[in-house]
Amino acid sequence: MTVIARTTSRRSERTTIEETRTDKIFLTGVKIMLWLALIVVAVPLIYIVANSFSSPSAVSAGRVLLWPIEPSVKAYQEAFSDPLIMKGYLNSFIYAIGGTLISVTLTVAIAYPLSRRTFFGRNVIMSLLIFTMLFSGGMIPTYLVVQDLGMLNTRWAMVIPSAIGVWQVIIARTFFRSTIPDELYEAATIDGASDLRFLWSIVLPSSKPVIAVIALMYAIFQWNSYFDALVYLKDPGLYPLQIVLRNVLILNTLTGSTTTTSLAQQLEQQQLANVLKYALIVISSLPVLIIYPFVARHFTKGVMVGAVKG
Repeated sequence: MTVIARTTSRRSERTTIEETRTDKIFLTGVKIMLWLALIVVAVPLIYIVANSFSSPSAVSAGRVLLWPIEPSVKAYQEAFSDPLIMKGYLNSFIYAIGGTLISVTLTVAIAYPLSRRTFFGRNVIMSLLIFTMLFSGGMIPTYLVVQDLGMLNTRWAMVIPSAIGVWQVIIARTFFRSTIPDELYEAATIDGASDLRFLWSIVLPSSKPVIAVIALMYAIFQWNSYFDALVYLKDPGLYPLQIVLRNVLILNTLTGSTTTTSLAQQLEQQQLANVLKYALIVISSLPVLIIYPFVARHFTKGVMVGAVKG
């Protein structure tokens, strides 16, 4: 037993790699840069949250830094009581969820055939897709196409024109090609499985990491999208939350506020608009912050697919 213990200790000593002075300096530099990056990202977030929970007068006076002054939830009460803000919040959820489902379905439908070496013309189709990453028709031709399809001032205008991302297609295609071997497809074909059955029963269950990654990309894009709404939507009832947030941040207006007559009421509305900006930023960012931890474990594996070959 003593001999075995000595042998084990010697092996553990051999496997321990001593860091050189250069390695220690490098790791110290990396830690410093990571802490600086954390500070650069965290401080603005803390500042926004602190302002959103402060009183309107304290925010207007510029007395809030990293901790709420005269804590108040008046901005959130105003935000959740405004019908247009809540309608925009609901619309953003509809666009994000529905658009993500449509985009992921179309991306998988395009990427999987392009990953199969037996698919005729896959290189030509892939070249055309990459061409669209470099050149586009422009805003006016796109608007005319949306108009001719009858999608102006409808929810479809928010999800169909930007339904497919070429970069997401490339990621999914690379994952399918490097993960799903041709031998597995041949074995499934011999057992009588059709292409659709093979895709549904084998490919999709084995592709959860890449599906989670592209779903997260599409969901964040749809949630933050506002330019399409500016171009295609005229009905305020269809506006996403980002348009409402834009009206408060840029136009400095409260969507549900009534016309004020006295100077005191105008000052109060102005102060409330200032703190409402921060509350809406927190409200609009909260869903993404909640969803990300559930797909973070798939994110690295899905994005780095094909980067390292074993």
